[in-house]
Amino acid sequence: MFEELISHYWQEFLLIVSAHALAVASPGPDFAIVMRQSLSFGRKFAVITSIGIGLAILVHVAYAVLGIGFLIKNTPWLFKTIQILGALYLAYIGFQAIRSTKKEAQDYSRGSQEVMTNGKAFRQGFMTNVLNPKATVFFLSLFTTIVSATTPVSILTFYGLWMAFATACWFAFLSFILGSKSVRQFFANFGHWIDRILGVFLIGLALLLVFATFG
Repeated sequence: MFEELISHYWQEFLLIVSAHALAVASPGPDFAIVMRQSLSFGRKFAVITSIGIGLAILVHVAYAVLGIGFLIKNTPWLFKTIQILGALYLAYIGFQAIRSTKKEAQDYSRGSQEVMTNGKAFRQGFMTNVLNPKATVFFLSLFTTIVSATTPVSILTFYGLWMAFATACWFAFLSFILGSKSVRQFFANFGHWIDRILGVFLIGLALLLVFATFG
């Protein structure tokens, strides 16, 4: 599989990696819950929450891949329609991201009366991501705009496992550094620039899809 990935699908994989990396690095609900866990309950629970977020990615990938496969097989015209809608959505969130402004660093460091457990920390991370409607549409759009209809299931599975692993590792890394006020301030100062870079990238993907569809 890895030889096939390197020889035939490396460009597709790099696009997936780039779009996913920018999306994960952009501060959002996942970032907020990991920061809260790290500052209120400690790094251990923040890491467990990060694992929950990573595994939730597999849910998004699963329904995106299964749904797209069904549409390609049974209603190709509907698949093309969803491709166009996906491109429009990517362009929309791209423009929204470009308009992102500087945010104040949030303070979660006050003591919390909530009792945290391993299971609860995992569920909070998992549910925060899996119930995020923006994540749902983002993954559907990502797989309709970047992934070819001929990409094998084995390669798609690798994409999903990679994104789940990379997401968990990123937020686990953040769990260890978010206790620093300077790090939180950095994201407050420069998080909007990450959003803007993501915005340009997503608009570019949307334009590529439109040209490919009507070209």
